Amino acid sequence: MTTPGSQRIAFSALTLLILMIGSSLLDAANPAAPGHPNEIAFMTDFGLLDDSVAICRQVMYNIDPTVRILDITHEVTPFSIMDGARYIMGVTPYVPQGTVFVVVIDPGVGSSRKAIVAKSRKGNYYVLPDNGLLTYVQDLDGIETVRVITNPKWMIENAISSTFHGRDIFSPVGAHLANGEDWTEVGPEMPVGQLVRLSLNKPTIENGVLKAQVVGVDGPFGNLVTNVSREEFEKLGYKWGNNIHLTMGAIEMDMPFTHTFSDVEIGKPLAFIDSRGRLSFSLNQTNFARTYNIRVPVDFTIPAKK
Repeated sequence: MTTPGSQRIAFSALTLLILMIGSSLLDAANPAAPGHPNEIAFMTDFGLLDDSVAICRQVMYNIDPTVRILDITHEVTPFSIMDGARYIMGVTPYVPQGTVFVVVIDPGVGSSRKAIVAKSRKGNYYVLPDNGLLTYVQDLDGIETVRVITNPKWMIENAISSTFHGRDIFSPVGAHLANGEDWTEVGPEMPVGQLVRLSLNKPTIENGVLKAQVVGVDGPFGNLVTNVSREEFEKLGYKWGNNIHLTMGAIEMDMPFTHTFSDVEIGKPLAFIDSRGRLSFSLNQTNFARTYNIRVPVDFTIPAKK
């Protein structure tokens, strides 16, 4: 037989359980939730044809068996610091605060370039070569502090090669950080202003003409990614369905400004705003970059709507 008192206790317990579940769901839905996530976002240009990625992952697990590893991609265009910088910034808004990024696109491996850890103003850590990979993060999130990796205790001391710093330096340092160790022990601080930066061309509108640049290719689909934001493109006055005139080197073509690919026939060109808010060009179900032999970066112009 239940009593009013026991009913109140049961109701209170149920209410507490519901509040706890709701709080957990809110935390899971908030990618910027504070705390130590024990997560490494891992990206390289190594590809998956050999054992390089597996070795790096195992190095991380050997240091912290509980670490979660998010593989951003290991198919970055070889040596493309620009692509790496774009992908880092693409993932950054979605990871928990405190995530450790381990990024190895390192054409200068073994040279005098620095191996660093940078902490962003959003509280994420970036373990990578100082070669421009942080350019977009620095511009959009800000970099709070940078340290040069010099502490041999954070590396694989007996295996440091001149060509595999992904295994010997970046992976172990990332794992130590994800394990919650004091990042100030990694090495001395360096001025943020000394970070190597990519030389980025910014879009301009001069005499009613947009001058901008294709900065990347959208994976296997061959869509062209530009450095033009939605807001910058809107200044030209185009609306959905309007035709634009694109000049890109020797290529000239008219194409509609559409919502999505299927708004045009297969093989036909279109301009659209991609999922990251940038102007992009495509051939519906056809590889634009391969069809027109596009080599990034490439300049283009679009006149304002008359």
